[in-house]
Amino acid sequence: MVMSTGVTGLWSSGLRFAGTDDAVAAAVRAEELGYASVWVPDADGKGLFDRLSALLSATGRITVATGVLNLWMNDPKTVAQRYAELTAAHEGRLLLGIGVSHAPVVEGSGAGVYTRPIARTAEFLDALDAASPPVPAGKRLLAALGPRMLDLARERTAGAHSYLVTPGHTRAARAALGADRLLVPEVTVVAESDPGRAREIARAGLAVYLTLPNYVNNWLRSGFTEDDVARGGSDRLVDELVAWGGDETIAARLQAFRDAGADHLAVQMWDRDTLAASRRGETQTGFPLADWERLAPLLNG
Repeated sequence: MVMSTGVTGLWSSGLRFAGTDDAVAAAVRAEELGYASVWVPDADGKGLFDRLSALLSATGRITVATGVLNLWMNDPKTVAQRYAELTAAHEGRLLLGIGVSHAPVVEGSGAGVYTRPIARTAEFLDALDAASPPVPAGKRLLAALGPRMLDLARERTAGAHSYLVTPGHTRAARAALGADRLLVPEVTVVAESDPGRAREIARAGLAVYLTLPNYVNNWLRSGFTEDDVARGGSDRLVDELVAWGGDETIAARLQAFRDAGADHLAVQMWDRDTLAASRRGETQTGFPLADWERLAPLLNG
């Protein structure tokens, strides 16, 4: 993989949904600060590859990864074509994270009835394999939380990209994937030491995910209870899903993921400003640049 293991990347909604100039400037700054990757989410597939092209063109070292490409909203032949174009132009720095999304997102968009997620994912991978040229298995990851999707990630891709998980889930995912597959959990960080303020920020960010069954079901499988996922999330849920506190506490939390078997971490930083749009029900478009800069030596040292 082009992306170095054992180091840190940045996961940011703004890289996809902010204006192009702002997103490009943020990616350039991430590269300057020593981060090894940037992770770009997808919603409806529209304009995704144009944004990836802009980020790749503006940078020279950093891996640009999709976290993740929504397979319901993208044609696999077009994905393979655009992937081939971009990876040829940018020395293979593009990594495709692919995911089956969520029933409320898919059905709310009119993309279809959300059914057979494992089979649907396998069919998409089949189409990527059959494209000319294909997307190599070693250059794609699956968004994988449950055992069956982790099995598919092991069998058909370079590994898995997990989201809003605990070190315990990471340990189980490593066991399911085996030692030779890439495991990149997203880890959410709130650089705030006051428990009340930190949990307020964390709950604002978690609110939308508490409405998505794939995440809630995974948390229940991971040992949380129905009470933990009710009424905005318990303190226990918030504290285990979001790494908050001072620098030493955050560093220890990130190390726990590495100790559990993560190869690379895609760190998402939340603060009051970048979550303001989320609290209004809008897409997050800001960048917590001050936190990116302050924590860079800690995360990349």
